[in-house]
Amino acid sequence: MKIYRIHALICAGAQCLAAGGNGFEEALKNELKKHNIEEEVCVVETGCMGACQLGPLLVVYPEGIMYTNVEAKDAKEIVEEHFLKGRPIKRLMWKKEGKEEFPGLKDIPFFAKQTKIVLRNCGLINPEDINEYIARNGYKALAKAIVEMKPQDVIDVVKESGLRGRGGAGFPTGLKWSFAANQDSEEKYMICNADEGDPGAYMDRSVLEGDPHSVIEGMMIAGYAIGANRGYIYVRAEYPLAVRRLETAIKQAKQAGLLGKNILGTNFSFDIELRMGAGAFVCGEETALINSIEGKRGEPRKKPPFPAISGLFGKPTIINNVETLANLSVIIDKGAKFFKQFGTEKSPGTKVFALAGKVNISGLVEVPMGTSLRKIVFDIGGGIPEGHTFKGALTGGPSGGVIPMEFIDTPMDYESLPALGTIMGSGGLIIMDETSCMVDVAKFFLKFVVDESCGKCVPCREGTKQMLKILERITSGRGQKEDIDRLEKMGKLIKLTALCALGQTAPNPVLSTIKYFKEEYLAHIIDKKCPAGICQFSALKEGGKKHEAKVTH
Repeated sequence: MKIYRIHALICAGAQCLAAGGNGFEEALKNELKKHNIEEEVCVVETGCMGACQLGPLLVVYPEGIMYTNVEAKDAKEIVEEHFLKGRPIKRLMWKKEGKEEFPGLKDIPFFAKQTKIVLRNCGLINPEDINEYIARNGYKALAKAIVEMKPQDVIDVVKESGLRGRGGAGFPTGLKWSFAANQDSEEKYMICNADEGDPGAYMDRSVLEGDPHSVIEGMMIAGYAIGANRGYIYVRAEYPLAVRRLETAIKQAKQAGLLGKNILGTNFSFDIELRMGAGAFVCGEETALINSIEGKRGEPRKKPPFPAISGLFGKPTIINNVETLANLSVIIDKGAKFFKQFGTEKSPGTKVFALAGKVNISGLVEVPMGTSLRKIVFDIGGGIPEGHTFKGALTGGPSGGVIPMEFIDTPMDYESLPALGTIMGSGGLIIMDETSCMVDVAKFFLKFVVDESCGKCVPCREGTKQMLKILERITSGRGQKEDIDRLEKMGKLIKLTALCALGQTAPNPVLSTIKYFKEEYLAHIIDKKCPAGICQFSALKEGGKKHEAKVTH
């Protein structure tokens, strides 16, 4: 094995590439060649490192120094000063409050205060090299499962771990598997739901880009447990980098004999196919996703029967999302007890959040379940920028609700969030300050749901549309006091009568903002004023008639 003096890890996640990561890597390699040290420095393209806002990112080992916002023009100085003379470039280091430099990754609060299970390999390995995954215990859990354990043993360990589905509902994973395992069928299917559609959410995409083998291994463990020999990864076509790296990972796993017929000399065979969605948000709902794979219109089905009984092509089918599957190899390898040491009694393990909005350091954050919102926003995210104050955080995307300042110490788990009128969702976490208008926020997410509704059921198709019209009236200065009652009544009715989870949760952003920020609705309606200054409108009288208000954003 070749020994390198320096390892230069360059973030090659989608965000860093979009910020110019490719140009920096090319410039760095040119400088290494120019100084004849390309044989001494191993340049590695990794997946997302997490601190997306500060990309492109470079981590230099053995020191573990992280450089942020690197550009092609910085390559010369890095090579000449750091790589040749051993003098790290302070001006490119991670800064604390724009002043003090952190000497290494272990000193940066954003990383030091996280606990990584799902993201354990992201930013550390080349996602297109199966050997790097194997070097970090990759496929060890699969070998243990199919050689040393019976399918029921695998299910029992997952049940004991308390792992709950990370796609939103938080249903116990092992229990879900047992439903399909108990079905007498010659054919069963395992599906990975990678149809991540929440605005501002990119947890699944980053895992697929940075550690695709963890998802493949998780699917195979699940397939073995339920008796399935075929799996499908349903991924959004808008994720071309994730698709490319998945294709590479599947090909490499087959070449290594880790995917296909009689894996590791056992009787277990498993194969995986990719299916690309066209960007319909509703296809994140499991039965709509199944319809899409079958070549049908992406519309939800009535339940029961549930997919575990009758799913893809009428056969027992288990659907888990990317994050759920990425946990499995750790649980099987290290045991349920190891997993349960993190999180809470009812919500064990960790959760990945896409921290976005009005926060100093946006990016991917993985913390133990039950970590407070305050710790995520202030201890890890660095607080609110430019001296502004925290106003609220929206969890769960279009299906979630807003947590106000008075509940900022709420534990982020599956029990605490519903009590506040919101949900965990897949992990989107959008932070807002006093410059955010909560009525406008509710309108934005409701408009998203209206645009994405499949139209199959009346409550979602028509009800959300009527709620949106009311919000548009309010934000343009034409609202009435009765509109608040109308929104609440319609929202509660839609939650009770819509066919699928998309429709049932669609009113959440509206209902939660009314609950916690009702005074903002009243200010728009009575005072014809947006306290945050977002919804700017004016009502003019001309000839005794009041004109419709004009709205600008």
